[in-house]
Order: sequence, then C-alpha cells, then structure tokens
Amino acid sequence: MNQRIVNWGIFLLLSLTWGSSFILMKIGLEAFTPYQVASLRLVAAGLALLPFLPKALKATPIRKLPIIILSGLLGNGIPAFLFCLAETRIDSSLAGILNSLTPLMALVTGFLIFKAPIKKKQLTGVCVGLLGVVLLFSSKGVATDKYWYYGLLVIAATISYGANISLVGHHLQGFGSLQLGSIAMFFCGMFTLPVLIFTDFFPQFAGPAAPWRSLGAGLILGVMGTGVAAVLFYLLIRRAGGMAASMVTYALPIVAMGWGFLANEPITWMQVACMFIILFGVYLVNKAKKA
Repeated sequence: MNQRIVNWGIFLLLSLTWGSSFILMKIGLEAFTPYQVASLRLVAAGLALLPFLPKALKATPIRKLPIIILSGLLGNGIPAFLFCLAETRIDSSLAGILNSLTPLMALVTGFLIFKAPIKKKQLTGVCVGLLGVVLLFSSKGVATDKYWYYGLLVIAATISYGANISLVGHHLQGFGSLQLGSIAMFFCGMFTLPVLIFTDFFPQFAGPAAPWRSLGAGLILGVMGTGVAAVLFYLLIRRAGGMAASMVTYALPIVAMGWGFLANEPITWMQVACMFIILFGVYLVNKAKKA
C-alpha cells in the first residue's frame, strides 16, 4: 500500500513538472530560436545533475554507457527540439492532444522492437485515458491552422518517448534513476552546447534589452522540466513500469487546467469529469501491471 502511495506521489510530481513545460517553452521562444530553447533546456538539465555524475559514472559499466546515452537522446534530446519547433506553429492544445499518444507508442514500440506482449487491460487503460484527453480538449476547443502538419513533429517525439520507455524497461532495469538521469542529461547537454556557442545566443545579453525573462524560463524548464523530470521518470519506470510511467502524458492536460484555474479561467463540470476518466485510465494500466 505504501509503495502504491509513493508511486502516485511520483506520478503527480512528474505531472506537475512536465505539465508546466509548455508555458515555459512559449516564454523561451519569445526571445530565442527553437534550437536555442531546446539547447538551453538540455544544457541546464545537464548542469543541474552534474554533481551526481562522477559517482554515477563510477558505478556504471562502460558497456552500458551507449545505451544510457541513447536513452537520454530518445527520452529528452530529440523530443526537446521537436517540441520547440512544433510550438512555433501549432498551439499548446493540439500539442497536448498529440503528446497523449505516448502510451500507445510505448505499447507499439515495445511490441515491434522487443516483442513485448500487449496486455488487454493495458490497452483498455490506454484507450480510456486517451478518450478522456480527447474529450477534455474537445470541451476547451482546439485551434488549427494551415501549419497543422507541424503536429507530425510532436507525433515523432511520442515515438521517441515510446522507444525510450521500451529501451529502459528491457535494458536498464536495476540502475538508479539519479544514475541514469545524470549520465543521460550530461551527454545531451554536451551534444547541444555548440548550438548556444555558435549562434547569437550569448551576444543577446550584452545590450540593455537582454531577454532575462526568456532565459529564466529556459533555465527553469531545463532544471525542473527536464533534469528533475528525467530522474523522476526513470524512477517511475523502475517502480511502476514503463506503461504506468508513460501515462503521465495523460495527466499533463490536468496540470494545464490547474494553471488555468489559478489564472481565474472557468472550469466546467465536463472538464472535471474528463479528469476522472483520465485518472481511471491510469488506474487500469497500473492494475494491469500487477495482474
């Protein structure tokens, strides 16, 4: 019982950190290019977890490092760039709906790449949660325009997420979440640091109109929405399984709804009902793991 409470606590904390990423990305994009926002996010995450890196590397077999680096790229590096590019053309609502494909992609990639069996209860839970997300956004309304095809970038990001969940579940079991997170984010930060160095990122802070607001949003996005979130995600995969961890994407709209409530936006009974449908889907997936 205590383990279940802890898992739900990790789930909720991860939902809060990830769910706040969309608004922070938008603020970052006010001054920086999508590539700069994504790079700043990953570099900040790597720096935040840097104190834990020496111990993590010492405890990690060399043969496992390429897999951990690949996990970092699939779970954070590639999606960071894809989401920033997508949000230059599509609104957060559409991005949120498409991001909710992650649990389904986790099932599909697990089956195709690792031949993992698909449990009927898992698939039912995924579909119930996805229904709740679609109903939630339908009640709010989703704006689309001629750049709808940028949503394909988000779909590509969900495939990357799904592949990472399967990879961690099959090859990185037994490793600590802080161990995986610090190594993965260090290399992601190293790979993307040249983007900040060789663009006009740093010269922007030489003048009086330095974009401190966007910088602050990018740093918070990196430290909390990527660094801390990566550790929590690895921890949730280890404790509750990949499918249960992937269901976090269903909770992100609930977090967005909470931000709207704090901003005095009206919340309808339909939206509250959708929230319970989403949580019921998460419950079914968690229950399927124990079956």
